[in-house]
Amino acid sequence: MEPVVHLRAAVALLGRFPALAGFDLDVARGEIVLLRGPNGAGKTTVLRACAGLVPVVRGEAVVLGHDLRLDPRPVRRHVGLLGHATGLFDDLTVADNVRFWGRACRADPGDIAAALALVGLDGRLRDVVVGRLSAGQRRRTSLACLLARRPALWLLDEPHAGLDHDTRDQLDALIGRAVRQGATVLLASHELDRAESLAHRVVELAGGTTAPARSAAPSDGSAPQAPPRRAPAAPSPEVSHVA
Repeated sequence: MEPVVHLRAAVALLGRFPALAGFDLDVARGEIVLLRGPNGAGKTTVLRACAGLVPVVRGEAVVLGHDLRLDPRPVRRHVGLLGHATGLFDDLTVADNVRFWGRACRADPGDIAAALALVGLDGRLRDVVVGRLSAGQRRRTSLACLLARRPALWLLDEPHAGLDHDTRDQLDALIGRAVRQGATVLLASHELDRAESLAHRVVELAGGTTAPARSAAPSDGSAPQAPPRRAPAAPSPEVSHVA
């Protein structure tokens, strides 16, 4: 089966700096993969490259069957990126923001209403202007925007940041629900205890390249249940929303 994400010897530049310098990654459908590494290792760049927002200038880069080196634009409709920037309009209400981002990928009204309900924004907060929200409420609104899009690939950069304990648990449940429905998740987080309990697999980054990976064990001690993956090829010598 073709992987959802296939990067081989991928090189991505931020200006003239090689933020990815020969990075390899294959992610199968239904996997939750954690990117781990120090600040500056290239985790956010991997996520943004998979979203078609950072150009891959060398190597292979195919996401959801789209060759990112040929044209990264088609993949943007099928991925959801939850990043450091919220991508929200401060002068619009919560509901209007979710409608805007949902309609960008032709979500129907039912998906938009369901997204608001899933993150607890279907009450009085739905009509509050985003500029008046707390940091946690803004984060929940960004998550609702992602949910409304029903992306095949979730790209999560520090997804638990700004959320209280209960909302973090809720997010973890939503990630599990999405995977059971066929989505794939690639995330970067410094909250390793929580993130590793979610992940089927950990991919280590250092200096924009791939370090030896290891499996992530759930917090209950049971073995993670990852879908079958193709054997990797031999190694070669970064909330905004995506519209």
